[in-house]
Amino acid sequence: MPELFSEILKKEEYSQSDLVVLLNAQGKDRTALFTHAAGIKKQFVGNKVYFRGLVELSNICSKNCLYCGIRAGNPKPDRYMVTEDEVLDAARFALENGYGSMVLQSGERCDDSFVATVTNLLQKIKELSNGKLGITLSMGEQTEKTYRDWFDNGAHRYLIRIETSDRELYYKIHPNNKKHDFDVRINALKMLRQIGYNVGSGVMIGLPFQTIEHLAGDLLFLKNLDVDMVGMGPFIEHEETPLYQYKDLLWLKKERFDMSLKMVAILRIMMKDINIAATTAMQAIDKQGREKALKVGANIIMPNLTPVKYREDYLLYEDKPCLDEDASECRNCLEARIHIAGDEIGFGEWGDSKHFVKRTSSSKVD
Repeated sequence: MPELFSEILKKEEYSQSDLVVLLNAQGKDRTALFTHAAGIKKQFVGNKVYFRGLVELSNICSKNCLYCGIRAGNPKPDRYMVTEDEVLDAARFALENGYGSMVLQSGERCDDSFVATVTNLLQKIKELSNGKLGITLSMGEQTEKTYRDWFDNGAHRYLIRIETSDRELYYKIHPNNKKHDFDVRINALKMLRQIGYNVGSGVMIGLPFQTIEHLAGDLLFLKNLDVDMVGMGPFIEHEETPLYQYKDLLWLKKERFDMSLKMVAILRIMMKDINIAATTAMQAIDKQGREKALKVGANIIMPNLTPVKYREDYLLYEDKPCLDEDASECRNCLEARIHIAGDEIGFGEWGDSKHFVKRTSSSKVD
């Protein structure tokens, strides 16, 4: 006799088959899943939501990921690099408005000039904020030396999204060559952990060729990797990419969104004290997408501090929201969304993952 949904939900550890059942939840089971996740969030991370002021530093990328609008092979975007003064203006805004942290995100580059530019920005942001602003980087695969240099100069969180943990599917959404190596990406995540970063990853939900079993495997991957933070959301196609030819294989957008909510909820239950972002892609499909994600387990929001003039050229996917909102408008909008969700903002706090704090303090004791 198959197990009841409620019995599976109460388990401490989930198998892949358990996760498939949870991901297929509908009706009362779906409501029970979300209610349980909300309770776990309240108990283990509370109702504070932490701001990460996002600067999309550059859309220049050396990679050709088949799903991405800023891939190197796409000739249409105007390539840009935000200036040092513009980054520091964003840092000043973040500091003056009580954001505890910033995120610097860019296309993947590892040339000496880019690495030096990021190092310099880290130093300047730390100096400007007197060390008060936490800094997250999301700049892909780098050498161990680069990761260490950036860590030593003030970056303390790093996000590399694996996008899918299934090797076969990985090579359906990336070129199969040395520049897009599944094992290199996995090793980068492990390297970041060894250096001392808060380590983050994430996946896309609703890719062509992706199954419920793949998503269940993604959840187990994140748990086994013991990540500190996760950013994941629905896959949204972009017509200027090779993967667009498979658009007819995609789930409906509302199905991708609903599955994304389930992924957030289940991961909150599985990894009770990590940080989980309410991603912009969720709002691209549902106007209240980020509020809904907060209600089922997310606790991180990333207001966009990128100067408006650059935003249309940082389109990883289509229908990206908030392209014309300046930093103040974005802040006000997100504050309202957070309060609607019943949460409060952790102003002036780094908001490091409780999982990271626990993990690193226990290792010091050991």
